Amino acid sequence: MKPRVTIVDDALPPRQFRALARAIVALGRERRRDSYQTTFWFDLGQPPSNLVEVAVLHLAPHVRARGVIGVEWWLSRMRTSNVKVDFHRDRDNAHFAATGVELIPKVSSLLYLNRCRGGLLAVTPEPPNPRNPAFAPDVHDFDLVEPAPNRFTFFDAKLTHGVLDARNQLPGQRLPTERAWRLAVAINFWHRRPDQVPTFAQSRHYRSLALAQ
Repeated sequence: MKPRVTIVDDALPPRQFRALARAIVALGRERRRDSYQTTFWFDLGQPPSNLVEVAVLHLAPHVRARGVIGVEWWLSRMRTSNVKVDFHRDRDNAHFAATGVELIPKVSSLLYLNRCRGGLLAVTPEPPNPRNPAFAPDVHDFDLVEPAPNRFTFFDAKLTHGVLDARNQLPGQRLPTERAWRLAVAINFWHRRPDQVPTFAQSRHYRSLALAQ
């Protein structure tokens, strides 16, 4: 059976990857609790304004999806002992909240910055089930991706995905606290700009990621 996910190791040139990883680690606690609500739009026809967008331009040729005009990106920072992201399918959340219509990107992807205990990405065509812990699908038919530095993985955004805990089990009760964080950049490739998502220049967040003027 054809894999549902594509994995690209050594995705960025080493020097570029090290600079990006150092800059994100250096953000420390800035908006760490709100990482998943702090998203940015990058039009692929515009010049990059920060280190993440420079990386996106290098990664984009791996993603051959028709009609893509830009990406929505955000930082994924979690401890695998306390996974707070349920199984889900990516969508335009603001548009769904306003209209009830679910619009999804073309491709979902992640660029991993480090290794961690557990924390496998689990991808499946099965729908999430809100009645299960972590909204896990009833059928556990997963393709799994292990986080590793400079590993880029992407898949059809119609697929359900979630993160396994420090023991690589479905998240449930909180585990003994892991000291290390699971760090990644989430990048959704879109055919349209999601509603209410600012560009990096329109935001005041993560200014230390900005390119030198």
